[in-house]
Amino acid sequence: MDAEPVLSVRGLGVTYPNGNGGLSALDGVSFAMPAREFTCLLGPSGSGKSTLLRVLAGLLPPTRGGVTFTFPGEGGLRPRIGVVFQQANLMPWRTALENILLPLELQGTPRDQAQARARALIDLVGLQGFENTRPRDLSGGMAQRVAIARSLIQNPDLLLLDEPFGALDALTRERMGAELLRIWQADRKTVLMVTHSISEALFLSDRVLVLTSRPGQISMDLKVDLPRPRVEEMRYTPHFGVLARKLRAAIRD
Repeated sequence: MDAEPVLSVRGLGVTYPNGNGGLSALDGVSFAMPAREFTCLLGPSGSGKSTLLRVLAGLLPPTRGGVTFTFPGEGGLRPRIGVVFQQANLMPWRTALENILLPLELQGTPRDQAQARARALIDLVGLQGFENTRPRDLSGGMAQRVAIARSLIQNPDLLLLDEPFGALDALTRERMGAELLRIWQADRKTVLMVTHSISEALFLSDRVLVLTSRPGQISMDLKVDLPRPRVEEMRYTPHFGVLARKLRAAIRD
């Protein structure tokens, strides 16, 4: 891991106007992330996890505090940020390959270059043979693979994942978690992922940030000292259980 942070969040607060003094979603959130770190954001419903991701994605201005990116390159411009939501949000009339290509089409990337990048990502996310399949004929897990590939095609500096497997059944969710780790291991993007699952957070991440109930504040910053590569058997080890109990206690408190 790089020592210098590439993302710094300082005293971040978000208040939604509601005609009654406002609803405070986040209050005084501060943390920093080095490059290539996989961080999970954990907390009860309504703790502001998705709000934080929306701020980082540039979709919502903070009410207080700020966010600083120090990713290298591109003349000080805002870094490239990829976002994957709980629903894949694919265009139903486009094939899997065409959905993945969309961001590069909008940028005007030469077709040969875009096609080569998209087909490499098809291989990376395990969608070989489904390139010409439309979303209605894809399983939920496959649709999320397309969404992940679509986010990766711009080579993002930061990948934000908002409960990307929340709509999947438990077995598919575990399988997709393992696939996400494989994809991340290949490219080591800086990742911040929202989840409600303690087990998922521990299995995937280098670090877990726990948010309190509204207004969300960081109540725990836990280093996940499990070795990589991760294997499913780690979920059943005593140390995994110790870490899970720490996170559970932090969420209850």
